[in-house]
Amino acid sequence: MTQAGTAPDYADVVIVGTGHGGAQAAIALRQQGHEGSIMMIGRDSMPPYERPPLSKEYLAGDKVFERIMIRPEKFWADKNVALRLGSGVSEIDPAAHTVTLSDGSTIGYRKLIWSGGGDPRRLGCSGANLKGVFYVRDKRDADAMMAALQSGSKRAVVIGGGYIGLEAAAVLRKLDCEVTLVEMLPRVLARVAGEDLSRFYEAEHRRQGVDLRLKTGIAEITGTDGKVSSVLLDTGETVPCDMVVVGIGIVPAVAPLIAAGAAGSNGVDVDFCCRTTLDDVYAIGDCAAHANPYADSAVIRLESVQNAHDMANTVAKAIMGDKQEYNALPWFWSNQYDLKLQTAGLSLGYDETVLRGDPETRKFTVAYLKEGKPIAFDCVGAMKDYVQGRKLLEAGTDSIDRAVLSDPDVPIKELM
Repeated sequence: MTQAGTAPDYADVVIVGTGHGGAQAAIALRQQGHEGSIMMIGRDSMPPYERPPLSKEYLAGDKVFERIMIRPEKFWADKNVALRLGSGVSEIDPAAHTVTLSDGSTIGYRKLIWSGGGDPRRLGCSGANLKGVFYVRDKRDADAMMAALQSGSKRAVVIGGGYIGLEAAAVLRKLDCEVTLVEMLPRVLARVAGEDLSRFYEAEHRRQGVDLRLKTGIAEITGTDGKVSSVLLDTGETVPCDMVVVGIGIVPAVAPLIAAGAAGSNGVDVDFCCRTTLDDVYAIGDCAAHANPYADSAVIRLESVQNAHDMANTVAKAIMGDKQEYNALPWFWSNQYDLKLQTAGLSLGYDETVLRGDPETRKFTVAYLKEGKPIAFDCVGAMKDYVQGRKLLEAGTDSIDRAVLSDPDVPIKELM
């Protein structure tokens, strides 16, 4: 590992970000035959590791840190990939092809891959900076939560009913915490799933003991001696707690790119092979706004491991002269309690859903249609539906037989 202060001041390819996208970009470049120098720059002080387990297996204590590392630390040295850790990029000079780090040093590049991800969206209410308010974005955040739990914190308020909030609530219940989950919208997962899936997970969390509050906001977080003691809801009710976990989305970490002149309003804009509007600068992962073929070419950001991984492969090929259009099918997953949700495709703009199976059995699929065409599948405990649904979406079809689709005894592959 190359430590700050001793790192070279130039690399043929500089990768900003040491998450899934950045790590895969370095791996893919070597796989594609790139023999030049590669440097990964990361704000995190640890070598590349997986982020999703932080709010699940790692927080629960089911996996130690070594098991969530993307590769053993020795791998990067063996592949001649320099790691510049514990230092972010504060400025880009696209004309000079240099980046300035937060420690003031300057690194030159031939190609730059920005995989900066995002920063947790912060609460704006009073008390948001009290000790005991947590955002789970990196290992340090998860470690701080674990320390609080080990020191006796047993009453938690989780803010946000998206996947991060629900996964955190599930782990906290497993650790025998009292959990109140607060969501401003009328249902959980409202931004990413249909009502069938939302109502199923609401019922499941309530069954597991979560006090779920919908259509409810946070007015204030109060504390004693600088530490969280309660949350005041906008209903006027006060919920006593020892800790607050916030999962209300991310803000794309692209400020240096935008300041350098890159186009973008929600993240940074990239073209079909993930190039920004700056010469020799690419962007991948959570922060990259792209025209997605599975969203009718709407310009969107995708916050998923799959997206970061596949965009990294696209960029590596482009740098090596093989320019291919990014067109990977989006897929996602979420583990909550003993349930595994697998999603294929994007349900953006759906106008109809078809329920396949019975949610009461805790094994079912929700199919999303747009103008009669399947565009996404949410599969709970239904691995075959997920695998076959992915193949159906990749193959493409203009219409399907709804009676067949709704019958869980008929394989989805029969619709192809």
